Amino acid sequence: MLRWVVALLTGFMLIAGATAQTVKRNFPANALRGGIAFGQPPEVVLNGQPTRLSPGARIHGLNNMLVMSGALVGGSAVVNYVVDSLGLVQEVWILTDAERARQPWPTTAQEAKTWSFDPITQVWTVR
Repeated sequence: MLRWVVALLTGFMLIAGATAQTVKRNFPANALRGGIAFGQPPEVVLNGQPTRLSPGARIHGLNNMLVMSGALVGGSAVVNYVVDSLGLVQEVWILTDAERARQPWPTTAQEAKTWSFDPITQVWTVR
């Protein structure tokens, strides 16, 4: 019985320790950087231009967990984002200080086309 209790407590400590660690997020090569302001869902202002979140848009918070757009109304953040083929914002990652410091990062699709991206190191190189 004591072994089970010790094993159970050890398991809980391992899980708690693993979740307390900082998550290193990998962003796709088509992710752009910008500023976003959240209005009433699905309305957002992205880089000063009004646009909308796509149906099923995913917003990742600082801890990489999904955040509902309604919880962010009135807030703004520096983000990496992906736009779908219709121009709607499909996926958003709210950036931590360390992720914001990672420079350079393209802010337009044209920059992303002309720069080179290493998905392993998550580093963009201006050609």
